[in-house]
Amino acid sequence: MRLRTLVIAVISLVCLIALLAIGLLIASEARLRDVTYDPAFEHPIPTDAASIERGRYIARTRGCFGCHGQQLQGWDFAEQWEWPARAVAPNLARYAREHDAATLEAAIRQGVGADDRALVSMPSFNFAHLRDEDLADLIAFLRSAPVREQALPSPRLGWAVRWELLTVDNLHYEDWADQVPPLRVDPDREPARARGEYLAMTTCNECHGLDLRGDTWFGNTPDLAIVRAIDRDTFETILRTGRGLGGRHLGLMSLVASDRFAELTEQDIDDLHLFLSSLANEPAMTDVFWRP
Repeated sequence: MRLRTLVIAVISLVCLIALLAIGLLIASEARLRDVTYDPAFEHPIPTDAASIERGRYIARTRGCFGCHGQQLQGWDFAEQWEWPARAVAPNLARYAREHDAATLEAAIRQGVGADDRALVSMPSFNFAHLRDEDLADLIAFLRSAPVREQALPSPRLGWAVRWELLTVDNLHYEDWADQVPPLRVDPDREPARARGEYLAMTTCNECHGLDLRGDTWFGNTPDLAIVRAIDRDTFETILRTGRGLGGRHLGLMSLVASDRFAELTEQDIDDLHLFLSSLANEPAMTDVFWRP
């Protein structure tokens, strides 16, 4: 009798766990599909060499190569990033050929994948302000890049991530993209500072918070108002090498600087330094989820 009771209890527990898992799967999938679309992207995609080269510059400075591989062949982050269970960056050259421009724009700027589900590992918020013409040039470059075939596993969301989708606000990146603050500098009155703002808000907010004033969600990255205390030449060294005073490594910056920012022009660096230095004159946003 005791054995029978124990068996019944174990079976009941297994059934309960299975029901909870099914419920979590259904609820988290509903959350992933709770997305809204901006109007479909209809900007013409250029084919000229100058636009394609501009697109390559966008891809390099905004980190496409760093996540999708130096030949855009795709990348399995199994060893580098355990949080999503298995994050896999697709073969970007092939992906750009397989999807229309509107689908690509939704993934890049809005955080919505081709399957109409919100993305959880593509930092679309970093590209939310990418201009139409720059996005079109980027797509043109991606479609022109040679396709290097490489076997990749299917991405997978773990149970922990699915639970967080239901318990943590603004977890998926469609929500994040919607929360990026607007550009504020008037390009007619302050063209150099406006250029710096555009660069910063499509480059630096991936790590330094959606408003560039620091992030504690992914890690403790500094408020970029600190740039006011850094002279322009030292700032350039940091951007191009990821090293600070005395050659000190600067954490993640040391990994991404040479891959992304080595191609920034002198004008880019001047404009970035000007804009980021001006942040010290503005109050930082409060009560934001990236600095809980």
